[in-house]
Amino acid sequence: MQTLGLSESTPRTENRMKSLFWPSIQTGSDVDYLGTQGYWVCVFVSVISFVTSLAITPLGAFLSLLYFFFGGIGVRERDRYAAAVVFVLFFINMTLVGPGVVNVLLSALLLSNVRATWIAQSWNPGSEDAVLPARMGDTWPDKFADKLPAWLWPKISYAYYVFSAVVLLFSIIGAVAFRLHQLKTP
Repeated sequence: MQTLGLSESTPRTENRMKSLFWPSIQTGSDVDYLGTQGYWVCVFVSVISFVTSLAITPLGAFLSLLYFFFGGIGVRERDRYAAAVVFVLFFINMTLVGPGVVNVLLSALLLSNVRATWIAQSWNPGSEDAVLPARMGDTWPDKFADKLPAWLWPKISYAYYVFSAVVLLFSIIGAVAFRLHQLKTP
């Protein structure tokens, strides 16, 4: 398996913290790894966002779950727009709620996703190392992070573009209205 390049034990070119906050790409495995890492960050953000907003508004919590999860699928498939809108909405929410330690760390991770996605989409040197590794589907996490995004993103990408634009528009309007209301209230 290792000879064919199908092993999951491909050594990383950088450590975990550097790849989370300031990723770089040197091989096709790095491109795939950053996509997977960005996907899991977005899944984590979608679950956290869902749980924290469920008590306030169940519909908003569900829409938030869909927004960040489908954005994660776009990140996995190296879509720059998906990475950017996930960060922007999270940042808007963070400014409304207030910057806590967890919010700042998640915001930094999502901003790092934007950078990693930008680099990954434009990286394509003509070497043997540029070949992307095969996507595995042996375990449930592999199916969830490798097979599902590749299958689902072509089917939902345009709908996600519209959905995310509408959600962002309403979030910006809501954020401005909230701030104006705060300024008027003594």
